[in-house]
Amino acid sequence: MDDQERKRRWRLVLGADESQADAALNVSLSSVDQTIDRALSALYEPATEDDKRRGGLGGSSPNVARWLGDIRQFFPSSVVRVMQQDAMERLDLKKLLMEPEMLEHVEPDVHLVANLLSLSGMMPRKTKETARLVVQKCVDEIQKKLAEPMRDAVTGALNRSVRNRRPKHSEIDWNRTIRANLKNYQADYNTVIPEARIGYGRRRSALRDIILCIDQSGSMATSVVYSGIFAAVLATLPAVRTQVVVFDTSVVDLSDKLNDPVEVLFGTQLGGGTDINQALAYCQSLIRQPQQTIMVLISDLIEGGVRENLIKRAGSIIASGATLISLLALCDDGTPCYDHENAADLAALGSPAFACTPDLFPALMAAAIQRHDIGQWASSLGITTARASQD
Repeated sequence: MDDQERKRRWRLVLGADESQADAALNVSLSSVDQTIDRALSALYEPATEDDKRRGGLGGSSPNVARWLGDIRQFFPSSVVRVMQQDAMERLDLKKLLMEPEMLEHVEPDVHLVANLLSLSGMMPRKTKETARLVVQKCVDEIQKKLAEPMRDAVTGALNRSVRNRRPKHSEIDWNRTIRANLKNYQADYNTVIPEARIGYGRRRSALRDIILCIDQSGSMATSVVYSGIFAAVLATLPAVRTQVVVFDTSVVDLSDKLNDPVEVLFGTQLGGGTDINQALAYCQSLIRQPQQTIMVLISDLIEGGVRENLIKRAGSIIASGATLISLLALCDDGTPCYDHENAADLAALGSPAFACTPDLFPALMAAAIQRHDIGQWASSLGITTARASQD
């Protein structure tokens, strides 16, 4: 990077008083750089009369739409998403998401989707139609990245968990069988003697039942988005019976919408209180084969009801033989504020609580399917569990 480019970048970083910055750095901005400077100033500098004259965001939808178009033109998508999120927090732009003309200019990302879902109940019909297109685009991007790893991890885990030592002819995995029997190659006959036959595993209608129990309180917004998408991916696997339940102070079963993850997401109602015990009670009623059931509770564990009832309910589910996994978050935002006492009690029951990033969730489900110790699995990846934090 040459000296002039370094000065140019410092000028864009400093912003504020343009004339003083230009003079101090002995640099002048091109027309393109001036547009970039205005976009940064509109977001990161205090709103003054001069800012407004130069095109600050203010409260005007046309100004915001223009600003969104500018940042999409001059910054990469990853930076655009950060700036959009900053604008939501610094300039209270949520109300402008109610206008379809503005939505057409946004860069979809998981935080924006969470904001749209929280406002969906107040949106006019036309705006909601546009919002669905934005949500669909984000869902498609996430699925493109995470769907195949999820299918591979879960399918592989199911195949390994169902050992088929005496497969029928139609169940033989010929590639694996040949590799396992290469030592038995008969050169005279140019063939392999399949002494050990390896099967795909006997097919049943469902080898595992997976129940996602998702806290839809406001603090769990991005976790709700990722959870809904993963639930829809799991639902495409014939060897898994997937159910998804969302809750606040009420419980809603969205399992019948799993063929469309956007429908699942718009079926949520972000915000409100929390009654985890009530949600677990409903999910417990869905359990058919405890030993084959994996229940994933995605919640910050801040219980609005009687906490003793929550712990008792969780203990009952675990005692039945079902696997209960407690995720404090399923997102890239880090571990949220959570109830440490409830997390420690769940850990004592055998359900250590921890936050999980979306890219690790497929491996987590594979570990659960193979009945690995989830606390040890998390520790092996350097994930701090609630149990470890209490020791």
